[in-house]
Amino acid sequence: MRASFRLGRVAGVPVSVNWSVLVIFALIAWGLAGNQFPRSYPDRSPVAYTVAGLVAAVVFFLGLLAHEVSHAVVAKRNGLAVDGITLWLFGGVAELRGEPRDPGAELRISGVGPLVSLLLGAFFGIVAALLALAGQGGLLLGAVAWLAGINVLLAVFNVLPAAPLDGGRLLRAAVWKATGDRTRASVVAARAGWVLGVLLIGLGLWQFLSGVGFGGLWLALIGWFLIGAAATEERQARTGSALRGIRVGDVMTPQPQTVSAELTVADFVDLYLFAYRHSALPLTEDGRPTGLVTVDRVRGVPAERRASTTLAEVACRADDLVLTRPGEELNDLLPRLSECADGRALVVTDDGRLTGIVSPSDISRAVQRTTLAPSRPTRPDHPANPPR
Repeated sequence: MRASFRLGRVAGVPVSVNWSVLVIFALIAWGLAGNQFPRSYPDRSPVAYTVAGLVAAVVFFLGLLAHEVSHAVVAKRNGLAVDGITLWLFGGVAELRGEPRDPGAELRISGVGPLVSLLLGAFFGIVAALLALAGQGGLLLGAVAWLAGINVLLAVFNVLPAAPLDGGRLLRAAVWKATGDRTRASVVAARAGWVLGVLLIGLGLWQFLSGVGFGGLWLALIGWFLIGAAATEERQARTGSALRGIRVGDVMTPQPQTVSAELTVADFVDLYLFAYRHSALPLTEDGRPTGLVTVDRVRGVPAERRASTTLAEVACRADDLVLTRPGEELNDLLPRLSECADGRALVVTDDGRLTGIVSPSDISRAVQRTTLAPSRPTRPDHPANPPR
């Protein structure tokens, strides 16, 4: 999930927010302030309803953040690096680098998120009970009670045994423990996610057609998301199985052709684009990568501006590059591939000098080789200028 803007760091982990969060935030605040609170607590001012709705929505998203931060903290304690946390339309995602080393680590990392949501629900439930005993009703009690219910609901939904939910990870840990086969466990969890998605779509459409309301469409949308995410997880599991044990140095194209950042787009098109069969070329300075230019980025420059536009102005910047080492496991690299670089990673030595590039075609060839000849060595040969 691509981030839209950065919030900062929590527990040492970068936290970002996707623009889609604004949609769900507005829906929650509007639903509470414009419907639920006025119906349950009439005769309050519109300002009071608005403030209560906004505060409840903010606290809800802080709870989501706590859920994802707990995943990140436990993942780090179990030896996994965490690239960041992104909040988005369907909640949040902690971007972990690599895979848990055993079913126990998977269980701990996956289970802590729903546990935190459940504890938050219990906390707000206790606060609501104390407010009721003290005779403090009204909007405050309503907002706290809603937070208690929504966090418990979030915990229950997340433990459903279907990928990509936390419950799907728990199911994967159980199957992995029982069979000793991580790939098989991932496929089982992914297919359970597909089944749950179909059920949610069916239930949502039935509710909508029965006149229950637009909440049915929301269920159908969640189901559609689960089906797509489950299919992606199964595909990634099979790819990861095929690439297990293969390192970046085994598949990279060594010593790739490079260009200068000061070269104009016009000269790049005339001198490089048609002379080489690559669709992406690194920009370097003193042998160290400073950017990556792709055909798609060049294509976006109008013809009349190509002579005055340098590659540095259109290239993927150094801060956005995906850098790796020849000894890194290819499976650890895959989750880090950036959209900015069109799925490419630059391979550097310990002193930061460019030594290779990994492209989607390199990865595809590695998968094909292991699929067609699994009993042969997985280290492929590197032609001088393979098509990219």
